[in-house]
Amino acid sequence: MTLAGPLGPLAPEPLDAAIEGAVAHLLARQRPDGHWVFELEADATIPSEYIMLQRFFARKDPAREARIGRYLRRIQAQQEATCGGGWPLFHGGPLDVSCSVKAYFALRLIGDAAGAPHMRRAREAILAAGGAEMSNVFTRATLALFGEVPWQAVPVMPPELMLLPRWFPFHLSKISYWARTVLVPLTVVMARRPQPLAPLGVTVQELFRTPPAQVKHWPGGAHAAEPWRTLFRQMDAVLQRAHGLIPETLRARAEARAEAFVTERLNGEDGLGAIYPAMANAILMYHCLGVPADDPRLVTAWVAVEKLVMDRADQDGMPGETYVQPCLSPVWDTALVAHALLEAGGPEAEAAVGQGLGWLLDRQVTDVAGDWAEARPGVPPGGWAFQYANPHYPDVDDTAVVVLALDRARKQAGPGRGPGRPAEARMEAAIGRATDWVVGMQSRGGGWGAFDADNTHHHLNSIPFADHGALLDPPTADVSGRCLAMLAQLGHPPGSAVMTRAVEYLLAEQEPDGAWYGRWGVNYVYGTWSAVTALNAAGLGASHPAMRRAVAWLKAAQNEDGGWGEDGESYPRRGGTRADPDRAAAPSSASQTAWALLALMAAGAVEDAAVDRGALWLLRHQDQDGSWPEQDYTGTGFPRVFYLRYHGYARLFPLWALARVRNLRRGNSRVVQFGL
Repeated sequence: MTLAGPLGPLAPEPLDAAIEGAVAHLLARQRPDGHWVFELEADATIPSEYIMLQRFFARKDPAREARIGRYLRRIQAQQEATCGGGWPLFHGGPLDVSCSVKAYFALRLIGDAAGAPHMRRAREAILAAGGAEMSNVFTRATLALFGEVPWQAVPVMPPELMLLPRWFPFHLSKISYWARTVLVPLTVVMARRPQPLAPLGVTVQELFRTPPAQVKHWPGGAHAAEPWRTLFRQMDAVLQRAHGLIPETLRARAEARAEAFVTERLNGEDGLGAIYPAMANAILMYHCLGVPADDPRLVTAWVAVEKLVMDRADQDGMPGETYVQPCLSPVWDTALVAHALLEAGGPEAEAAVGQGLGWLLDRQVTDVAGDWAEARPGVPPGGWAFQYANPHYPDVDDTAVVVLALDRARKQAGPGRGPGRPAEARMEAAIGRATDWVVGMQSRGGGWGAFDADNTHHHLNSIPFADHGALLDPPTADVSGRCLAMLAQLGHPPGSAVMTRAVEYLLAEQEPDGAWYGRWGVNYVYGTWSAVTALNAAGLGASHPAMRRAVAWLKAAQNEDGGWGEDGESYPRRGGTRADPDRAAAPSSASQTAWALLALMAAGAVEDAAVDRGALWLLRHQDQDGSWPEQDYTGTGFPRVFYLRYHGYARLFPLWALARVRNLRRGNSRVVQFGL
């Protein structure tokens, strides 16, 4: 038996060995209760903010600060070639002013002298990029907390937003879940304008080219559109002058509403929104409202923050480091690993998947109608969150991927129970609830957002506070692809309204060059994989024009070494989904090469030479421990603002792709039979 494609190089033995090594690597990393969770790393911003939060409350931990300092200095040194002394948003990326300002400030707080060589290089790089006055809104808010810039540098978002009616142009339900949980406590902090509990003894005024008090025009987002940009700036000018003039009774009502919002969603030791910025702002809000430090809410909020701290042990004679994760990803990691192991097959892998699926079933949200119910009242809950717990904010994307894994596992095992497999009736009930929820979350245009339905009030991305351009959670091709794939794999009729609208949405989202934009992964390779796997599951064959264009784009995007790669610069500069004409290729990465292979196979190009070259790239780059090295940030928080390095991606996606190559080449059919 041979696996040889047109180029004839994929001999069975090395392919089998690579798959076996990757399976063993994943099995060794399964937690005792059945789940997987890998590190989730962002840029230098979150650990720097952690240092600043601690120092705001006069907390010092010299040992931990030393470890975070080593982390920040290592990144600075590694990225010298592209950042010239500053810090990037992703590995190999250009200097980002906001990230660099926070990292510099954190190092000053833990004792690095302004005159130290590495600090001098950082300062010169920041000044050359325009100075700290080019920082984004969230960085300026942090600087204002420490008295480094006037509060006038921060657009006003008063607590009275909590009292606005739903019909008003701005309402909490009209912005995304992450914006909601970050902004609500922050409105109280910006209104109260607290000061650190103890003098800091340092300043970062040397990072400004213009004294902060003299800056007249702070930067906004390049995506902001007229007439909204001018209108909202004028409104902000009025609100700036109104500070301190709000009636006390009105302010008290608004702050009470904000406190109630946060307390209801505090989410125990998993934290508000289960994301670091919201958790930190909750702590600051409670402090501003005079909540005692021993109040259970504050104590729990601090514990939630500490659970994000990641300590790395000493390695190869180098002292250990510490950084802070933006959130945790166990549901996402476990569901994706389940797919990779199911593709690889074998009794041990399938038994491990059964344990993982049992763990996932325990985490389905069935008793909380979260914020999503504002737009979809009457839809029963049934989704999964991304993190260990986040019941107010289940994730449509995670839910679809979990259901796809549950359904594949029950079909692959056949009737009855396999080793470690959850009871079939329980799986059936969970899939039914999740399906009803996902169908209910479909937006009017046929697509799906990640956390909300019809979250498409695009004018709000032009408010000064939304300079990151990601205040909303509109439908996206990647999330919509997963939902369509789920419904198709479950056997929903192709002609049903929900399926027809989803297919039409995806086809309309294809870019002129044949790719799809990837909102939650970097970028067009990720989006294209998400779309073509769904369209294949929905019955669009390899001869469909959309599939042919996708294959042509993927082959054109393949690097000379056989792999695929993109970085954060591939996102359009002014927003939108259309690629910039000067978009440049990036070095090949394991994750993106795997996505491209999965996409090509789903689009019918199973025996194309491009698949052989991509599979060979993965075989050549596998480490001895069965994983693949990858420093690249292939996950996306906010395009051009916040990127993520999923440490599990390079462990699971290459296995998934290689196992699929083997299965399709050995089998009688060249058609991918699953939604993912």
